Amino acid sequence: MNSFEIYGGNPLNGEVQPQGAKNEALQVIAATLLTPHKVLIRNIPDIVDVRMLIELMQDLGVEVEKITPNEYAFEAKNINLEYLISPEYKKKSGKLRGAVMLAGPLLARFKKAYIPQPGGDKIGRRRLDTHILGFEKLGAKYHYHEEEHFFQLEADQLTGTYMLLDEPSVTGTANILMAAVVAKGKTRIYNAACEPYLQQLCRMLNRMGAHITGIGSNLLTVYGVDPESFMGCDHRILADMIEVGSFIGLAAMTGGDIWIRNCNIKYLGCIPDTFQRLGIEMEMKKDDIHIPAQEHYRIKRFIGGDILTIYDHPWPGFTPDLLSIALVVATQAKGTVLFHQKMFESRLFFTDKLIDMGAQIVLCDPHRAVVVGLDKTFPLRGNTMSSPDIRAGLALLIAALSAQGKSVIQNIEQIDRGYQYIDTRLQNLGAKIRRID
Repeated sequence: MNSFEIYGGNPLNGEVQPQGAKNEALQVIAATLLTPHKVLIRNIPDIVDVRMLIELMQDLGVEVEKITPNEYAFEAKNINLEYLISPEYKKKSGKLRGAVMLAGPLLARFKKAYIPQPGGDKIGRRRLDTHILGFEKLGAKYHYHEEEHFFQLEADQLTGTYMLLDEPSVTGTANILMAAVVAKGKTRIYNAACEPYLQQLCRMLNRMGAHITGIGSNLLTVYGVDPESFMGCDHRILADMIEVGSFIGLAAMTGGDIWIRNCNIKYLGCIPDTFQRLGIEMEMKKDDIHIPAQEHYRIKRFIGGDILTIYDHPWPGFTPDLLSIALVVATQAKGTVLFHQKMFESRLFFTDKLIDMGAQIVLCDPHRAVVVGLDKTFPLRGNTMSSPDIRAGLALLIAALSAQGKSVIQNIEQIDRGYQYIDTRLQNLGAKIRRID
């Protein structure tokens, strides 16, 4: 396994452009299975999870043309459905959470699909109930193979219906949506996720021939169309809002002056506001965000003087993927803040590594942590640590870049799953970081 060796404590300065959104990429790549025609997707992030999904698509028989490292053409003319029941598929797909996104389009076009137990980050239970129950309401039947840990789905005819999702799951909404586009009649999905990535998927599906209304709301209406009518399209992925938030935190923690270019600001929701509550100054010009150098930043309180609480929430609330970044930023702010991780029960356990670096954090329970900011009076100390998941891994990397002395982060394959060329891009900002065996 590789590691990052980091010498921190120096400000990072310059310009950086966020990669394409990982979560959108996994959805729209899977959607290319709906049509035998060529689909061009631009701004695909060159990261491990996306490369794994593209490899799975090729194994299924999709013709994939790599035009540039971030631009691919997909043509799903000849799909090998037998591969779905092979041991190789079960093994590969079980390593990647995004593999569940193949079920919706496969069920829509071929009336059968297979879903492995989710792989990816170990951040608590990640159930598939929303997906399976949604497919059932559309008329699919499923069987769970306990020994092999995968779901087998079949449907003679998908039929439109009304459904109230048990949770506004992004992947669940996307998967059901990709099946519903060919269901006979009208499907109404209430309590649907409305993240920008899902809005992008809806727009792409409409360009391919689907008929979806209510985009951007929590009530999506889908009018089923003939599967044979689906065509190809040209789609560009949004900037990754997780990377935008990460670079905001990076600039503040290192005291640097950073321009984040082409951020798709209108899709960032409350991300800038949340970091501003932590005292981070920023200015927005057109589609760029400028984080000026700040020696200190102060955590704001609620009106009336109550201690600030930052918690995750489905869109347009603060994304859980940035809670670990905001928590790290708070360790060097002035003031106190309570972080409440509601959506996953294991994502705050990485705080023990920050405590070892000198941060003042009280982990109240698996969901809540109180951070007492050190106001950069006592810088974090370099340390050796292991990345537990994608987002916590980058949070630890930001902590190491701000810390005094040498840090080593192991298990960086987790970070590589979500961030393309992160060491090279940080080096361009002045970071002292190198990849070692």
